[in-house]
Amino acid sequence: MNILFKKSVQRIILLAISFLIQIAIIIFCLLQYSENFFNFYIASLALSIVIVFIITNSKSNPSYKIAWIIPVMIFPVFGGLLYILYGGNKLSTREKLKMAMQNIKMTHSLKQDYKIMNKLEEESIYAKNQSEYILNYAKCPVYNNTETTYFKIGEEKFEALLKELKKAKKFIFLEYFIIQEGKMFNSILEILEEKAKQGVDVRLIYDDVGCIITLPYNYQKRLEDKGIRCRVFNQVKPFFTRRLNNRDHRKIVVIDGDVGFTGGINLADEYINEYEKHGYWKDAAIMLKGDAVWNLTIMFLSMWDYIDNREENYIKFKPSKHKYYNTNGYVQPFDDSPLINEPIGETVYLNLINKAKDYVYINTPYLIIDNEMATALKIASKSGVDIKIVTPYIPDKKFVHAVTKSYYESFIKDGIEIYEFTPGFMHAKTFVVDDEYAVVGSINLDFRSLYLHYECGVWLYKTDSINDIKIDYLDTLKKCHKVTMEECKNTSAIRKFGRLIIRMFAPLL
Repeated sequence: MNILFKKSVQRIILLAISFLIQIAIIIFCLLQYSENFFNFYIASLALSIVIVFIITNSKSNPSYKIAWIIPVMIFPVFGGLLYILYGGNKLSTREKLKMAMQNIKMTHSLKQDYKIMNKLEEESIYAKNQSEYILNYAKCPVYNNTETTYFKIGEEKFEALLKELKKAKKFIFLEYFIIQEGKMFNSILEILEEKAKQGVDVRLIYDDVGCIITLPYNYQKRLEDKGIRCRVFNQVKPFFTRRLNNRDHRKIVVIDGDVGFTGGINLADEYINEYEKHGYWKDAAIMLKGDAVWNLTIMFLSMWDYIDNREENYIKFKPSKHKYYNTNGYVQPFDDSPLINEPIGETVYLNLINKAKDYVYINTPYLIIDNEMATALKIASKSGVDIKIVTPYIPDKKFVHAVTKSYYESFIKDGIEIYEFTPGFMHAKTFVVDDEYAVVGSINLDFRSLYLHYECGVWLYKTDSINDIKIDYLDTLKKCHKVTMEECKNTSAIRKFGRLIIRMFAPLL
């Protein structure tokens, strides 16, 4: 067991002990006033009723509401308290205001060239409408002078990333949910350290929960000692907190404002199949070169300023002039935040499904969706659209995979084809539609990605890379097992019932 892993385990143990001590104190206090337990119970019940009223009238997704109402009413003593601590978007008013100010600054930094939008409208009113939705709510413009390169596995993205990092002259920005030292990150770290010595502005953001097992506490100080500026998103504190729900799940790299990467691939060795964690790891990423990289640059800087409590001039990071790329199509990188009460990622996916004419091909590690998404997929299938969904055969989370399987029978009944990636774990988050549209990003088909996490993706229309995404999808199907109705019906009644019970609480997983 290496030193980094030992320190990670130690931190988790200390956090667990801290939480247990707090629970013990609460129980002790209750026992001290056991003679007044009836009054306490009535007060707790009243609180739970108020909480249920608040949940019912909130703007949350109905499935998320139900998932909270059930435990609150079954366990009235602690249910209301749990919701106060962990229910929904629980950033403080000060933090929301701070993020709102960052969003305003982001809006001022990103300006749509309406010549591009008008040209898009001439090609397709549907594409223009989808693009305009992203512009209006994510504040991210659409571009056409951008080269896109699709990577069908982590190994390809890793090779390209190393190559582009070595070319950096001005700045390197990285933002990841999971980082772990090993072949992948150590190779990147070596370049980052060298570039920092050369005077390149190197910055890195990682999520504390995502790295709680993979990195030791205060790992950012090690990076700072190497000349790499580092910030940690939403650090875990050793006491009950309301902020655990909102995580930075984005994967972003920006190099000199000219080159950008995003997708599902984190910086750990399983993502490049350096070692087998859940069988063969299938993932996807996309590299951008050109004007659209500016969106990724602003996403990173907005998050950096939010964590750092500072403001800087974003414009100094914008290239004075981009190379002209003789490419086809339109590219629109976008982000999704839990603070704006608008499910941008889900709506982008729904728009693709609802406008599809021929097919919708989806890769997703998790299939934990609300009624709106399930209904849209079923209606599209019933209308003659070829809907195919690839999920993992070997899961990373068994309970979550059980929920994924709970959708199979009803989907297959309505003509949706379900495949499981038999070599191992499907971690890619991609949509490809009608040879015209695609999305590659970090957004899973689960409640956390769609409602609680900070996410990002790239919406593509008629780019050359869309064909690459489709080819990769069809090649992947050859390595998959098609789930049949007979298999679903042969599943034991007990297992089916268990999956449905877990599915009731799926929004909380």
